[in-house]
This record gives sequence, structure tokens and C-alpha cells, in this order.
Amino acid sequence: GMEYIDSYVFNKVEDIRFNSTVGRFVGYTEYGVKNAEAWNSDAGILGQEQVQLESYCKHNADIHYSAILDKT
Repeated sequence: GMEYIDSYVFNKVEDIRFNSTVGRFVGYTEYGVKNAEAWNSDAGILGQEQVQLESYCKHNADIHYSAILDKT
């Protein structure tokens, strides 16, 4: 399986993270927790993360995977 993590860092502290395995945002600071609640209730924001996973991660994973197979 593939896991997509999108971290939001401010002043070297991770405030919030989107994790594709749980399909939602998780907050690690007071600010992050507040944003996570708001972002998790916003289908548009969750949808953008899903698009990133589908278009960027899966597309590039396919390229890397076939490159590995070509070498073996």
C-alpha cells in the first residue's frame, strides 16, 4: 500500500498533517487541532488532498515502480 503524508510546519513545529491512511487531518498543536477540525469538515479541502494522492503520488509511484522492474 501507499501512504501520503502532507505536513504543515510553522517555525519548525509540525502543526497539522494530512494522512491518506486515515483520510483526514490530524492536529499536533492547539492551532493545528483547530485547523484540523475545520479542514476535516470541508469536503473541498479533503478533496484537494485526495487529488494530490491520486494525481501526484500514484502517477509517480507507477513511474518509479516500472523503472525498478525495468532494471531487474
